[in-house]
Amino acid sequence: MDYIVWSANPILFTIGSVSVRWYGLLFALAFVIGAQIIEWIFRREHRDVSHVDHMFIYVIVATIVGARLGHCIFYDPSYYFANPLKILAIWEGGLASHGGTAGIFVGLYLFARKYNYEYIWALDRLAIVAALASAFIRLGNFFNSEILGTQTTLPWAIVFSHIDSIPRHPAQLYEAISYMMIFILLLTLYIKFGTKLKDGLLFGLLMLWVFGTRFMIEFVKVKQEAYSNDWGLSTGQFLSIPFVLLGIYMIFFYKAKKSSSNT
Repeated sequence: MDYIVWSANPILFTIGSVSVRWYGLLFALAFVIGAQIIEWIFRREHRDVSHVDHMFIYVIVATIVGARLGHCIFYDPSYYFANPLKILAIWEGGLASHGGTAGIFVGLYLFARKYNYEYIWALDRLAIVAALASAFIRLGNFFNSEILGTQTTLPWAIVFSHIDSIPRHPAQLYEAISYMMIFILLLTLYIKFGTKLKDGLLFGLLMLWVFGTRFMIEFVKVKQEAYSNDWGLSTGQFLSIPFVLLGIYMIFFYKAKKSSSNT
């Protein structure tokens, strides 16, 4: 059977000694487009648009720090504890989405407290663009031929020729498509219902959908952690469970209350 062969160069272009990778471009585009959507939301709800840049500074820094620490702590702790300076070597790769999500929680909380926004209000609005960013990042992983799927004979299997000749599940695309779907859903709900939505609903839907999807797709992913366990689930699956439970709580049990405007 003939399979799709993916041989794209992960480097988009090089200027001198500096190389721009598809992953970096997509990562940056996620934040640029996300900032435009958040600015539109702020204008729609008559919020201070000048705060958008501040929000994204908090979010970007928190995302990178959280994602890096998450990778070091959860996926290869023995190596990074033995080589702590390597934690700073972010250019060598290694970002974990669960850690990045936790980082966003902290960064957004600090932003909301400093600029007098209700935390749940901020989480709901950022949830929309977070879904889009997640889709872009997984596309970046696809260009990098990383976060590989397991071997399969399905007709849409992909051979990542930079890695090997094994036909694999395009796990990155499974996630990217799923995250784009939740982005469309959240944006549609917001456009149609706006501030009438229950507080925490958009955020809860994001947590349930993204990490529920992540849990299921982990079954067709190559093991990422640098250690073995006998639990039957991957590290990514264990880390997804609390976020799924948080999503269920926000959707069904969180007490709705009227959001207050910042002053």
